[in-house]
Amino acid sequence: MVTQTVANPAPRDVSDNGYQQPGKPRMTEIETTAFTSQTGTVRMPDVTVEMNYRVRKPGYKDVTIRIPPDQKSVPITVDKETDPGKIAESRPANAWLGALDIGDANTKKHFQMQCGFCHQQGNAFTRAERSPEDWHEVISRMIRYGSRLPTDLQKSLPDKLSAGYRKLRENPGLVKGGVAWDSELDKTVITEWPLGNAMSQTHDMLIAANKMIYVADNIQDRLYKVDPMTNAVTVYKIPHKPGDKPGGLIAGRLKGFPSHDSTSNAHSLAESKRDGHIFITPSAQRRLVEFDPASETFLLHEIGAGFYPHTIRIDAKDNVWFTLALSNQIAKFDRFTQKFTLFDLPARGLKERLTVSSIDKLFQLMNWGLPVSNWMPVDWAATGTPLPYGIDVAPDGTVWFARLHTQEIGKIDPATGRITMIPTPFIGPRRLRIDAEGNVWIVAFAESKIARYSPADGKFSLFDLPVEPKGSETPYSLNVDKKRGIVWVNGNQSDALFAFHIKSQTWRTVPLPRRTTFTRDIEIAEDGTVYTSNSNFPSWHIEGGQPTLLRIEQK
Repeated sequence: MVTQTVANPAPRDVSDNGYQQPGKPRMTEIETTAFTSQTGTVRMPDVTVEMNYRVRKPGYKDVTIRIPPDQKSVPITVDKETDPGKIAESRPANAWLGALDIGDANTKKHFQMQCGFCHQQGNAFTRAERSPEDWHEVISRMIRYGSRLPTDLQKSLPDKLSAGYRKLRENPGLVKGGVAWDSELDKTVITEWPLGNAMSQTHDMLIAANKMIYVADNIQDRLYKVDPMTNAVTVYKIPHKPGDKPGGLIAGRLKGFPSHDSTSNAHSLAESKRDGHIFITPSAQRRLVEFDPASETFLLHEIGAGFYPHTIRIDAKDNVWFTLALSNQIAKFDRFTQKFTLFDLPARGLKERLTVSSIDKLFQLMNWGLPVSNWMPVDWAATGTPLPYGIDVAPDGTVWFARLHTQEIGKIDPATGRITMIPTPFIGPRRLRIDAEGNVWIVAFAESKIARYSPADGKFSLFDLPVEPKGSETPYSLNVDKKRGIVWVNGNQSDALFAFHIKSQTWRTVPLPRRTTFTRDIEIAEDGTVYTSNSNFPSWHIEGGQPTLLRIEQK
């Protein structure tokens, strides 16, 4: 893997509270990664300035060199790494997570589900030396951020995590695996556009009809527009309404976070095919954000109810559908009547109904500084937070969704409003997409698998992700290249993307340039080019501390 970066980058515009001035396009200096052929050669893009090149190969020491623009070729030798500790350190987080001993398989799955929610588990920051007391403090903070780790594990895991990671650090030979690099990677080119900074969270992205890529910054209330042809980046600030408080309706969640400039928490994006307007879910408000790329203006629609707008899609009739994760609802915004319809999903009992109905009051108490989330006991079913999550619209108009904590997917008949819930044979259905035949593809977040559900016969098929140790991945999302029959999957623990070829049921792996990469969504262009973004929370976990938009091309 050879990564090309500008040796002496121009100073970036950070005049708007550490960020680029809104509304003014700025050229950004891209980073390019390519892979050597079987003969050990690679051709990088032509340049006119001095460049740095980092050469990386699993099991070998990194090499970094600086080359002037007039030097057209250079031989590089990489040396095999022989230090067991450094070999272990170079392995991705999934190798550490897979080797970590914290109890039985069920405990491990719930740990992966609740402690790999927004960042890797097993990277250099999470496997660092911590006492049980330190781990208890970390877990308490994560509970405030939204983790639903069962109460008994909150008590027992600090000792196990402290001892488990210490064992791996002292015995690095136990850390094995990662992802295998494919033999035809020399056809792959990865381009990165740096966006935001170490305190950003570049969440979902969208390939728009105008060929621009739009990326939402979740904790800085910014929308980035990237022109992949010119490398120009434009920043738009999502407007705050009078009376909006920092952190919005869930201000207590980010209490103590070093830097955030958000009252909305921009999350997920979808584009109307009718007029190209982009709709954005602001998870910290009871509203829907509409952005007109032509006039570069925003419109805020107040829902009036619900809590935590999450994943969003738009159907063929221009209805905007999105999940309301914490109020256990699905919302529909009719653009012609400008009215919202909320669909209440079934609760799992009285306790859940009471918790869901009072979720806004609970967050108000948290905003007042009361540690309500840490006081409330959490059972192994995460009762009270069923968490409707991913959503998509099938070719026949059926709206499909996943509920992360109930081990269910569901569907809504838009004509009748009828809701049908379907149990899944796996833990952690997170995000889903529909293929060209109407099959539903779902990530099994806690089980290192993807699943296909066939509405025609009601059957599930499960496919293991190609990682070692087996079961060590937490796939956040996926998307389907309908034209080519490929399911692209996030490899959040392994610094990779995975491509599953539906017809042959075979996998292809694309290693990504930065260690500690955590991606959340995938977009696919007409020509098969794939986009995703580094989205750790916090972003300073990422190698280099810089979140980026990534483009993966097959040459």
